[in-house]
Amino acid sequence: MEYRRLGASGLLVPALSFGAGTFGGRGPLFGAWGNTDADQARRLVDICLEADVTMFDTADVYSDGASEEVLGAAIRGRRDQVLVSTKASLPLGDGPNDAGSSRARLLAACDAALRRLNTDYIDLFQLHAFDAGTPIEEVLATLDDLVRAGKIRYLGVSNFAGWQLMKSLGIAEKYRYPRYVAHQVYYSLVGRDYEWGLLPLGLDQGVGAIVWSPLGWGRLTGRIRRGQPLPAHSRLPATADYGPPVDDEYLFTVVDALDEIAAETGQAVPQIALNWLLQRPTVSSVIIGARDETQLRQNLGAVGWSLTAGQMARLDAASARTAPYPYFPYQRQEGFARLNPSPV
Repeated sequence: MEYRRLGASGLLVPALSFGAGTFGGRGPLFGAWGNTDADQARRLVDICLEADVTMFDTADVYSDGASEEVLGAAIRGRRDQVLVSTKASLPLGDGPNDAGSSRARLLAACDAALRRLNTDYIDLFQLHAFDAGTPIEEVLATLDDLVRAGKIRYLGVSNFAGWQLMKSLGIAEKYRYPRYVAHQVYYSLVGRDYEWGLLPLGLDQGVGAIVWSPLGWGRLTGRIRRGQPLPAHSRLPATADYGPPVDDEYLFTVVDALDEIAAETGQAVPQIALNWLLQRPTVSSVIIGARDETQLRQNLGAVGWSLTAGQMARLDAASARTAPYPYFPYQRQEGFARLNPSPV
């Protein structure tokens, strides 16, 4: 397993990490994702560690905390072998302080996560979303206190807009608070919006991308193809409304390119989609998920080899989209491109 530096920090993380969103199985969304219990989770963790996948990602909102509980049970006795990443800020209840990133919410959320995970520290703690109702200074001061208390080691965010992340980094620098070193983002061959503003920001500011849903919300598993019905066991009908939309024709164009390269390489479609991401700038780790051993072992096959430059270019072309304003002039006009050369 290749290890990569997490942004501009000193922490090395595996190129692939494991997402525990399928652990627990409570609620309408996460119940559809999976209902892995502690014994099943322990076996999946075993397989990950055999492959040197040592980082495990979860969140308090996943199955109303059950994901953290199951993950904590699965890593019991080997906490020093793993990196634990969790998130907070999304609503956990209907109370006035059950959501957001206020000092009250973050202090309570961190302590609750520590209890559920059965650990005394979190390796990477991320804000699951930007809280426009709490001053950034309050958020960062609270996180600074948690870092100084030894409860959190590294900080990150998830699903931030570029200005939200950049403003937070500026305030952190002004007051000498710990900086965010990771941004957990949606990024895939059928979801490349990350590249327009957030990727250049990550390069400039040393913020590493941790990629969620790298298979496009289950669309790049190799089981969805033009003119064919969805597989009977597909989760997409139950969960599609929760994830980023994808136009069918665009999806099938990308899948056609993946099929061609799969025939050339002998690799499975999801392995190719994951390998493409691993060669993109700023990507520190790609989160893979699995409901069973077979699925996990297939996803682990995304490492140890690389797509050729020509194959990368074909996937780039098949998945290309016109950038939104103000980014599109840099794509199309040489004068703009000379002022702002593309990093991708």
